[in-house]
Amino acid sequence: MTPINYWTKEGGGFFLIDKPMNWTSFDVVNKMRFHLRILSKDKKIKVGHAGTLDPLATGLLIVCVGKMTKQIDSFMGLPKTYVGEMTLGASTPSYDAETAPDAYLSCEHVTPEIIEKARLSFIGHIEQMPPMYSAIKVEGKPLYESARQGKTIEVPARPVFIKSFNINTEHGPTLLSFEVNCSKGTYIRSLVHDFGKACGTLAYMSALRRTAIGEYNIKDALSLDGWLLIMVN
Repeated sequence: MTPINYWTKEGGGFFLIDKPMNWTSFDVVNKMRFHLRILSKDKKIKVGHAGTLDPLATGLLIVCVGKMTKQIDSFMGLPKTYVGEMTLGASTPSYDAETAPDAYLSCEHVTPEIIEKARLSFIGHIEQMPPMYSAIKVEGKPLYESARQGKTIEVPARPVFIKSFNINTEHGPTLLSFEVNCSKGTYIRSLVHDFGKACGTLAYMSALRRTAIGEYNIKDALSLDGWLLIMVN
């Protein structure tokens, strides 16, 4: 595959990276910064990402370099597309597979009709509560730090926009696959959690992959190692 090149050694730019599982977005930035400093011989080169992906999530991460870091907010404002899986009948404190299920509720009653009614209720402008296991800061402290200490902090609901929310039930009844196109600031973990409630049961996100940010698509991204090979050649 020949990648679409959005950067030059002289002027910086940005990279479309396929983030691997169990890496934080900052892990990717740190590795890129280390190699770019060597390559450019500029120890002060700026490197930043345009939209966090959770460690267990994979997919498209835009990493900006040099002058392009000034455009990070523009990238972050673009709509996002995700594909993933949700598990019905259980919930976790983190709303995903990072933590073990701590509650269970039968989902035997969930029919395709119930799923469709719930799905439609989330399309458009909605109010969403961020998960406690998130990097949102309250009084300078990330929520996930309080969550890991067993504390619950009340935070206000946030307006988000869900353009599309498609669900595939062929792997059901307890495992559903989905695709979401949404606005900046949407927590897919919260969407899954709330969807489970709307179906009269519980749900947590068991897999997530970001496939697009605005016009930029995962098919044009490379692995971190793939980009590093191109940079040194």
